[in-house]
Amino acid sequence: MSQPIIEVKNVSKKYRLGVIGMSSFRDEVQRLFARLRPRRNGVVRAADLDARPAPSDFWALRDISFDVRPGEVVGVIGRNGAGKSTLLKILSRITEPTTGEITLRGRLASLLEVGTGFHPELTGRDNIFLNGAILGMRKAEIARKFDEIVAFSEIGPFIDTPVKRYSSGMYVRLAFAVAAHLEPEILLVDEVLAVGDADFQRKCLGKMENISQGGGRTILFVSHNMTAIRRLCSRCVFLERGKPNLVLPIDEAIDHYTSAYAASPGLVAIEDRERKLRRGRAARLLTLSIAGDDSQLAYGRPGYIEIAFDLKEPVDGLTVGLGFDTLEGQRLLTLDSDTHREPWKLGPGRHRVRVGLDYWPLQPGNYNINSAIYDGHNCLDAVNNCAIWEVHTSRADNVSDRGFGAVRPQPIAELVS
Repeated sequence: MSQPIIEVKNVSKKYRLGVIGMSSFRDEVQRLFARLRPRRNGVVRAADLDARPAPSDFWALRDISFDVRPGEVVGVIGRNGAGKSTLLKILSRITEPTTGEITLRGRLASLLEVGTGFHPELTGRDNIFLNGAILGMRKAEIARKFDEIVAFSEIGPFIDTPVKRYSSGMYVRLAFAVAAHLEPEILLVDEVLAVGDADFQRKCLGKMENISQGGGRTILFVSHNMTAIRRLCSRCVFLERGKPNLVLPIDEAIDHYTSAYAASPGLVAIEDRERKLRRGRAARLLTLSIAGDDSQLAYGRPGYIEIAFDLKEPVDGLTVGLGFDTLEGQRLLTLDSDTHREPWKLGPGRHRVRVGLDYWPLQPGNYNINSAIYDGHNCLDAVNNCAIWEVHTSRADNVSDRGFGAVRPQPIAELVS
């Protein structure tokens, strides 16, 4: 059997809350002596460094271990804050682990955030060659793949435009096209694909299937979309904050994922949630809340959600959108404010919009909420997995025991003969 292409042994990552920049010389000397202590099986563990961490210490990862074989597609799943993105940044050498060891036996490309590795002043064409050079490819190799990359990204008319002028969707199209076509042995993909539209997401998933099955390349795939995880992966690394990871078969991993979620309160603050969009946008989502005295959604009853957001500058043509997904990531319901009305023209400052339905059609159960603000077709801000909200039963649910389907709208029914 061949050696694993990725080996992760007892990797932990500690951050010091409130501390920016490098640690002190004393901290580095203490860490050096800790690393010189006797090791278990040749690997330093997090517990060996400090059995009594200071209150300001935060362990983003704790004793993570797993192997990935060449050509394997492995999912990385867990709740927000479980350490998924931190793990991929360590594998990408963006940051170093506090303890543990990582072995990579192949050329690695990563797609962690929109525009990662792009120089904003350079054109799309220049950035393709720059990224290829970073991966260690010759200019002739990159030129041979160039037309294929541009065709896949669908941004041909803008390939000679500086990427600082690209929308978030254009960024992610080009970034994925570069990462997928420049032939790395290992591809790391964070849930940055959620920024793209549905057609492009399907296109990316198909490409990842092709490069893993046909090309024999290895993929580590972080996503909250369990449908995509189930389609692509044979097993998953399940992360839970503060605990060692579990490496599980796909069905068992998804069961762990869905059972780990509890319903969120009716008011959820999302201002400080992680974004996959570039910074400096004109809008920022602040809160989501269920409108009404009982602060809950119930099948067959009116249901409305209020979205609070802040605008840094005037926006002409603003719309807000909400998506309701199953806990496995399957979209069931989309509410866009401009479906039956004109978009808003709003000035700078804080605003609040109410979106909803007079008859809530989702079956009782828990649903994952996503939110976004748009200016025409451009996404100004988006936060995925904002909340887990429960849809309750109600007196209007007089056929709930039938349990057919996830959406039951109010139909028009009449006896015609």
